[in-house]
Amino acid sequence: MALYPINLNISGQLCVIIGGGVVATRKINSLLCCDARVRVISPEISSAIQQLADQNELEWTPRAYIPGDLQGARLAFALTDRPEVQSRIAIEAKEHGIPINIGDNPAACTFQTAATIRRGDLLISVSTGGSSPALAGAIRKELELHYGPEYGELVKLLGEVRTHTRGQSSSQEQQKLLVTKILQADVLSLLRSQDWQQLKAQLSEILPQDMNVNDIVHEMRGY
Repeated sequence: MALYPINLNISGQLCVIIGGGVVATRKINSLLCCDARVRVISPEISSAIQQLADQNELEWTPRAYIPGDLQGARLAFALTDRPEVQSRIAIEAKEHGIPINIGDNPAACTFQTAATIRRGDLLISVSTGGSSPALAGAIRKELELHYGPEYGELVKLLGEVRTHTRGQSSSQEQQKLLVTKILQADVLSLLRSQDWQQLKAQLSEILPQDMNVNDIVHEMRGY
């Protein structure tokens, strides 16, 4: 089954998780990274979820699922160990047009999550269409070795360049030229080693004079 990849803005929106085990814990952490409002419905929850509930990071309803629990949800996750409950959750979600992720049943999902790497605004996702989450996780670990925190800083830098050149008559061409120069100068290595003085020197040679290199590097150091 071919899935259409999409990055969804769920900041401040309700995401309902039915279940409180290990898988639910992983999903919750990913949702909280995106500033979602998370509600967990489960008689029992893991110690990690309990800690998040105690810190008011999420809402916990300590009971089993009942019809209507998905009302107002932007996303829903059915993560119980009871197939009949999973089926009822899926029916409610589909009746109300709520995207649903169903544990251990990829074919019944209307969306699936991917193994991801986050480096600031850089997001790399790996998916096997639900066929082998273990393989997706293994590939993610390989990618983590190659894409460190410096890539998040590089994205931030390139975002500054894009903002600066936006609206200019030759903005696309100028952006491409500056990006090429930044990559050819191996700015990435300077970010990796946090050689801020040399980074300033390199950027001063590359960037337009009206871009404040000191401010840019200062922001990146606090990234």
